Amino acid sequence: MANFTTSGFLLIGFSTEPELEFFYACLFFVLYLLALTGNMLIITTTSLDDSLQSPMYFFLKHLSLLDLCYISVTVPRFITNSFFHRGNISFWECVLQCFFFTLCAGAEMAMLTLMSYDRYVAICLPLRYEIIMDIRTCVHGVVGVWVSGTICGAMHTAATFSIHFCGPRIIHQFFCDVPQILKLSCSNDYIYELGVSGFMSLAAFLCVIFIGFSYMHIFSSVLRMPSAEGRAKAFSTCLPHLAVVILFLSTGVFEYLKSHSDSPTVSDILLTIMYTVVPPTFNPVIYSLRNKAVKLAVRKIFLRNKAYLD
Repeated sequence: MANFTTSGFLLIGFSTEPELEFFYACLFFVLYLLALTGNMLIITTTSLDDSLQSPMYFFLKHLSLLDLCYISVTVPRFITNSFFHRGNISFWECVLQCFFFTLCAGAEMAMLTLMSYDRYVAICLPLRYEIIMDIRTCVHGVVGVWVSGTICGAMHTAATFSIHFCGPRIIHQFFCDVPQILKLSCSNDYIYELGVSGFMSLAAFLCVIFIGFSYMHIFSSVLRMPSAEGRAKAFSTCLPHLAVVILFLSTGVFEYLKSHSDSPTVSDILLTIMYTVVPPTFNPVIYSLRNKAVKLAVRKIFLRNKAYLD
């Protein structure tokens, strides 16, 4: 690793050994390409296919856009640092990375909550679905998602970088992660960050409660459906969303609650990958590419492009 200046930080990543560093860089590069391909495919398909213009696919498109931003904030920088064997990051680059990462994480939580409401209205109030989930409501919902994420990012970043740093500014992570930055505090002067974290935790808890109640009503309505085909169709659209919610929340909560060691263990590495890379990489597969309508639309687009090229 190159020397770093006192005006910035040094990102240690997962290993200082060149062979392991190269291996992790290749692994993250493959996962990043998968995330890029899957999410771009969903965005393109839901934008071009006329049969995928319902609110569910509108939110799905914005979830894919959010996932692209989420993984692009941290992973490309880590890949570059690993290939060139450097870990320097300037103070303001770290500030921006922290801001955009917390922005995307907060917006993702809000988006998953909004999507659970969409599924609740579609299954529990089907006759009023088009009235409730009109274009104006959908647009306002997505704007609210990005605004809430921006507020979350601004509050977290301002509180985190208001502390005074002592000693070597070494971050034992591959990006500017808030828990690791707080460990660099001269003393326990991160009371503002604790207050912000408490407020954000309360907001996330309320989102979880809302999602939980939505799915209680959803499953209650689905189980009362007389048609087995109708129940199967309802479960096929709801269970993937629930899987995404559980994956995102469980890994994120565990990451922020566990103790952080100075030398990352194998479990720390796996958890970090699960928290930062797996959700945006596998959301398209879990949530979209298993969907028959999406698969049909993707096939139609490929056939149309093939016919155009021929």
